[in-house]
Amino acid sequence: MTTPTGDPDDEYWQRPDPHDAVPGPEPERPTPPPGPVYPGPPRTAPPSPNWRPPTIAHPPPPRDMPQQNMDALDEAEGSARTVTYGVGLVAGAIALILLCLLCARAIF
Repeated sequence: MTTPTGDPDDEYWQRPDPHDAVPGPEPERPTPPPGPVYPGPPRTAPPSPNWRPPTIAHPPPPRDMPQQNMDALDEAEGSARTVTYGVGLVAGAIALILLCLLCARAIF
């Protein structure tokens, strides 16, 4: 039988040809070793009936959350947005001025 890759080491891994192979004898079944057989670990004792801690049968119901003032929340969000945009504009203006100064200094 030739190998498709030409490597003779691959011959071991190929399937045998069903027309050429004669079935071999059945392998022997292993016999158990003589001597005592391990029966496994001993059974544990059952836990006592009072092994769990006592639990509260009826917890109190949850409290009500306070109502939200939607108008005050909208106003706070608007003022926060204004502050954020203002800080961003000031930082951008400072960055633009510094960039112009650095470019002017490099050119002149």
